[in-house]
Amino acid sequence: MKILISNDDGIAANGIRALTEALAEKHDVYVVAPDRERSAAGHSLTLHTPLRVDKLDDNTYKAKSAWVTTGTPGDCVKIAINAILKRDEMPDLIISGINHGPNLGTDILYSGTVSCAMEGAMLGFPSIAVSLASMQWDYENFKFASKFIVNLLDKKLNVKDFPPRTILNINIPSVDEDDIAGIAITEMGGKVFTNDYEKRIDPRGKVYYWMAGELTTESADANTDISAIRNNKISITPVTYDMTHFAMMDELEELLCVDGGCNWFQG
Repeated sequence: MKILISNDDGIAANGIRALTEALAEKHDVYVVAPDRERSAAGHSLTLHTPLRVDKLDDNTYKAKSAWVTTGTPGDCVKIAINAILKRDEMPDLIISGINHGPNLGTDILYSGTVSCAMEGAMLGFPSIAVSLASMQWDYENFKFASKFIVNLLDKKLNVKDFPPRTILNINIPSVDEDDIAGIAITEMGGKVFTNDYEKRIDPRGKVYYWMAGELTTESADANTDISAIRNNKISITPVTYDMTHFAMMDELEELLCVDGGCNWFQG
């Protein structure tokens, strides 16, 4: 299988290194990643400055080829597909990660990791976002998560069955392998942190604010990604970028277009 890997932690992050090295044992892996950390970049693209791209040593993380860019995670996937990779290098699968730190609940809307995979889905490729629910970034911390993804592709997941406009958002608990309590197919939870800001005064008397949210609570038996991680389960959530609220379309039709009169704004 041909696999394109990117991330939002940058080309030097141990998460992308561990994942690339693990997958390269069985697959043709290509890497296009940012030159620095781009966490919480969301689904942003570079429009007003040029994108610089440098090809790295072909043995970087045992990849077939690797490039580093000055762009965002979304830039990396878009430029990889549209400009960097040759026709015979087009991926069967795009993977974003492994991120150090969870991407859970509505916080995925800010996530560069998830947006990187979403860009892949928008371009028509099966895509996965993978995160380790830990802020530890030593290479050893990512070994089990990498092994899990390899096994998932080898034994269980047929990427050809991915529905359009959909990615898998996978979060893996940061515990010993023996302590993993299983896999949970989950829905997206709510906020992981409260929206609190702490007001402070700097040494020059100027006011500034620091985001100081606390972890939210959630029912232990809720079928959400947040609950799964708290119960030491690997969370797999199918996520779509089609944000149309279909159930509301009929309500709006009845409200704004009664008896087909949708031209009420004229005159």
